[in-house]
Amino acid sequence: MHAVRKSWLGIVAIIISIFVFLVPFSFIILTAMKGKNEAGFLSFSWPTEFHLWDNIVEVIQTRNFMLVTALINSTVLTVASVAIMVLLAAMVAFVLQRRASKWNGLINFLVLSGLIIPPAVVPTIWVLQGLGLFKTLGGLILVEAAFGLSFCILLFRAFISTIPREVDEAAIIDGAGSIRLFFQVVFPLLRSVIITVIVVQSVAVFNDFTNPLYFLPGDENATVQLTLFNFQSQFDTSWNLLFTNILLITIPPLVMFIFFNRQIVAGMSSGAVKG
Repeated sequence: MHAVRKSWLGIVAIIISIFVFLVPFSFIILTAMKGKNEAGFLSFSWPTEFHLWDNIVEVIQTRNFMLVTALINSTVLTVASVAIMVLLAAMVAFVLQRRASKWNGLINFLVLSGLIIPPAVVPTIWVLQGLGLFKTLGGLILVEAAFGLSFCILLFRAFISTIPREVDEAAIIDGAGSIRLFFQVVFPLLRSVIITVIVVQSVAVFNDFTNPLYFLPGDENATVQLTLFNFQSQFDTSWNLLFTNILLITIPPLVMFIFFNRQIVAGMSSGAVKG
């Protein structure tokens, strides 16, 4: 009876997943294949004429190849900010987990505050202006890294708690200092959670809309999500081009999730069953 119930729950979950994920994605693909007039009906139907390639070419060439510039900006932003998150979060998590001190309670509170307290736009802009980093890619990289750091620290700390302290002690006996202990002994053991952080945070940063809108204005600084404005106006929307743009910028994160699905689950569950 229990096995039958589990099988039915699995079937229901698959059906729900199809409606939640596959149906909207199918609608995006079908609309991206249509011409402007036919796409304007926003109907879930097979296109009478296929214009997918023409739509792709037009989307790429719009506003002097703005999408290409946006892809470059988003790639640089994602790689740099995620690299900072991985390195800093792993180091902080290692110290918090292995070094007990009177400051740990305060630091843990600050880490949790980063998840609970919503980011403030105006003070952040004021700080970036004071540092001369407003409207710069470097400033946005620091913002993205700061906003994602708390989540990464919690993941790394949970995983580090599963690594026996005997590993640290053996390395110290062999003459390893703190820096060598972390980078040559502990850091290589964090492979699964590193992959999880890279994939999850890369998708989050790559798909981020709000932070680039506020902290990195200007066509030359556009990221992929801001290119959606190219095909929308107050009185008219080119739905075929808009959905083609959505399709193009959805492919990179989708590919990452498909190839690293198992590693993401392994990294997210690490430390959850520690005895």
